[in-house]
Amino acid sequence: MGKKKKKKRKQKQDNTNSIFAILVAALSNSNNNYSEFITKKCLNRLRLSLLSQSQPTLPIPILSLLPVLLNSKCSGGIAGLSAEIVGAASLLSLETNEQIAADAEIVRGLVSLLRNSEKRVLVAAANAVLDLSTTSVGRQKLLESSALEALLLIFRQVHRSSTLVSLCAGENGNEASLCIACEEDEFLVLLLDAAIVLINSCDIEQLLRIPRKLYESLFVFLKELWIKVQDQLFSGNIMRSNREKHFCSSKITVNSLAESIFRLSLNADQFTIISKERVERSIFSSNEGSFENFIVNYWEASPFLVRRSTDSLIEGNDIFTSFVQGLSSKESICSFLPCIFQCLISCLPIASDELDILSFLNDVRHKLGCPLVYEQDIRVLKTDKISKKEVHFFPRISDSFDVKDPYLIYADDISKCEEAYKEGYTIALRGMEFRFECLANIADGLASLFGQPSVGANMYLTPPNSQGLACHYDDHCVFVCQLFGNKHWKIFAQPSVQLPRLYHPCDIVNGVEAESSTAECRQFLLREGDILYIPRGFPHKACTEDDGRTGSAEFSLHLTLGVEVEHPFEWEGFAHAALCCWNQAQKIHHHASVESFSGILNLMSVNLLHLLIGLLGHSDPTFRKACLVGAVSRPSDTQDWFYLNQKTIFDELIGKISADSRFLELLSSMEMAIRENTDPFQQMRWLQLLDWNRETLEGHDRKLPFTGAEIMFPLYAEHKDMAETAFMQVKSKFCSEVSFEDVIERYKMLLGKYKETRKQYMNGMLSLHCN
Repeated sequence: MGKKKKKKRKQKQDNTNSIFAILVAALSNSNNNYSEFITKKCLNRLRLSLLSQSQPTLPIPILSLLPVLLNSKCSGGIAGLSAEIVGAASLLSLETNEQIAADAEIVRGLVSLLRNSEKRVLVAAANAVLDLSTTSVGRQKLLESSALEALLLIFRQVHRSSTLVSLCAGENGNEASLCIACEEDEFLVLLLDAAIVLINSCDIEQLLRIPRKLYESLFVFLKELWIKVQDQLFSGNIMRSNREKHFCSSKITVNSLAESIFRLSLNADQFTIISKERVERSIFSSNEGSFENFIVNYWEASPFLVRRSTDSLIEGNDIFTSFVQGLSSKESICSFLPCIFQCLISCLPIASDELDILSFLNDVRHKLGCPLVYEQDIRVLKTDKISKKEVHFFPRISDSFDVKDPYLIYADDISKCEEAYKEGYTIALRGMEFRFECLANIADGLASLFGQPSVGANMYLTPPNSQGLACHYDDHCVFVCQLFGNKHWKIFAQPSVQLPRLYHPCDIVNGVEAESSTAECRQFLLREGDILYIPRGFPHKACTEDDGRTGSAEFSLHLTLGVEVEHPFEWEGFAHAALCCWNQAQKIHHHASVESFSGILNLMSVNLLHLLIGLLGHSDPTFRKACLVGAVSRPSDTQDWFYLNQKTIFDELIGKISADSRFLELLSSMEMAIRENTDPFQQMRWLQLLDWNRETLEGHDRKLPFTGAEIMFPLYAEHKDMAETAFMQVKSKFCSEVSFEDVIERYKMLLGKYKETRKQYMNGMLSLHCN
């Protein structure tokens, strides 16, 4: 047996050597028809052996001839066959694929064929691009050689008729692997396959480099395709296999189509910006409701009602007009719900500290474009009048044994939602700012008004004589905007002076306790056009009941705009940023080495000062409040009321830092963290985004703040008296020298990074919503 295998291997080697020798001879005399005939015959033989996998790899001698063959001017037949060989060889193994991709001449030759005038050559080249794209190395080398631009250029020139779409389940039957079959030319489907694979492999810079005029036509086509896909997916019209003979089956999945649309929209001007001045005028138009009065007397301190006329919602200059007019065209709840739901997909959650949109996409790419997820995107619930607890109409994630298999909302669930509504259930939709452009405009403008990265928008439809959510408090401030009907609100006194933090549990009484207590309760009746501000941490509930004017209860539709204050944008965060700015300025003027004892004393004292600011953030309510410095328009205008308001708060905080002298507590806290191997600076890691070139001990990452503290601490703690003196000196020096103005610019740059990622996410989600 061993002799036979050796003999076969020798025969294959001899065949390869013969083909190579014949090809070299033919190429050296390429000006006659016989040479062309021999070349094609050799290439066909090689192609068939690769396809049958009798040729386990592509020999290096043959590989070396491919650039010449791909650029052959004799006839399209040679170039096309060479492209087919590249494709077949790319599928042999990972090693062969990467070997081909590493040869820049082969890749460039293949991409050049995408500009060929012969369709059979184009088809061969596009197929080879798709085959080479099966590895990450192949995809990146193709992108570097402008293969995507070449594909998009062909796509612009290909005639496209009206496209029909058929969804069929993949081999494993999961919806995540749905394939899309199009009633189009096979070549068009091939182009789409190859283009989508490469688009979904681009980084941000590569996406930015794609000429707008090239990707626009594809983007429009993909959006039209997406609408048809969503319609079939929503209705559950999915075939087990593609039985329609006139359909060309593609390798595009629902998820990959959604991802390509998301990516192409990342840097687009997706929505019209509403200025913060216009938002301010719409909400705070009356003298009593002036923005200055609101910030000074109510912001994060007390509920505030803005009475507006019903006509304000239909006035052309009101920020809510566009959305309200769209809803007014729906005659009844029966037409309203299907119209809204059919256009919606799940808005997959993005972490509040996620600043890399492509990292987010990589994590969710197999879920992107899926239907609404119950609880995550939509809730259908009511509060039981006896138990005062929430009752859900659909199965909750927490009630499911498999959290990975949540309840998805399809077409047949719409009638169930209508049934639930008639039974007194409220329909609550989350993430409306990612679903409707007009609401994205409002959310963006409101975020700018308060100097925050983002504002969330939820919508609540409540039937007459009903209460949706049970009494609760929010971890963010909300503006309740009454669009239709009336709603009666009860807001209970704040049970704790400490504000709850975003996504963090707070040790304050729950809604039921607040409702049953004898604490102060304020009541508000919201009519169409009214806006009610509820600070975070204030328990509240709302219901639809007879307002005393009509003699009967009405339904209610309202939006809540949530100002989400993330940790870096609290005043504690600004204090940390101020310390970073001051410390960096000290390093520029004083070149003390961190390796010296005095340098260690100084660096550890700064680290402890960060810990002190963190402790104040846990105990002092002012440090928890939202820092609105990001909304300061002109730092040089020191007489502006808003600037003065923010600077006054900053000065107050610096005074509190200066007055605090718990050095031993800080030292003990640091010692315990090191002993328990925990990171006392975990909540401050975002400071690395300030781009300071931090000085650390040799051998440690200079980009990470606080690195090396555990190494320096023993020496610092050993000389406790000297350490305390150094700490008090650093604290005193910081508090006396820090400049509010010097921090603003760096702080706004940090805000800009957060806002950029939120805008990219918003652009992507808006592009996937067909409304």
